[in-house]
Amino acid sequence: MSKPYFIDSNIFIYSKGKEHPLKSPCINILQKIYEGNILTITNTEILQEILYHFQSIKKIQIGIQLAKEVIRISYRILPVIEKDLSQALMLLEKYPKLGTRDAFHSATMINNDIKEIISTDSLSDLFSEITRIDPQIFKLKSNY
Repeated sequence: MSKPYFIDSNIFIYSKGKEHPLKSPCINILQKIYEGNILTITNTEILQEILYHFQSIKKIQIGIQLAKEVIRISYRILPVIEKDLSQALMLLEKYPKLGTRDAFHSATMINNDIKEIISTDSLSDLFSEITRIDPQIFKLKSNY
């Protein structure tokens, strides 16, 4: 079985968005998921972020389709539970520059012993509990 990675919403969103330097690396990540080289773990908040993003740009049908695809390709979709809320608050106190969404994802990861996130968001680099893997670097290294 391949190694589990938490997949951030930006990977899915960039893959469906307009031309952007991150679009191709994000599509590459999805291809690796489809090929079975990446075991995808995410949480319910990721689905909410995807739907919110596409609804905000008046493209909810794309968001719904993408959310269904995320559900289909995910090995696990974790709930955000009370323990995660407490952990997120502790992370926000410890790392004030950490975004609230990143805190919730990180808390879910920590509480489920997931060490690595594939994300374009460098805010995840602010703390030591989680290792962020940039999709541009992942593309270049086959040993991930």
